[in-house]
Amino acid sequence: MSGSQSGGLMSSAGLVRYFDSEDPNAIQIDPKTIVAFGVFFGIVVQLLDFLAL
Repeated sequence: MSGSQSGGLMSSAGLVRYFDSEDPNAIQIDPKTIVAFGVFFGIVVQLLDFLAL
C-alpha cells in the first residue's frame, strides 16, 4: 500500500520542474492575449448561434 502512494509524489515533482523551466526559444504569449482570444471566440460562437436561429 505504501508503494503505490510513494510514486505519485515523485512523478508529479518532475512535471513541476519541467513546466517551471522557461525556454528562451519558446513562444512567449501574454496571458491577456489568451483571455482576449477566449472572449472573442465566445462572442463569435454566440453570434453564430444567434444567427442560426
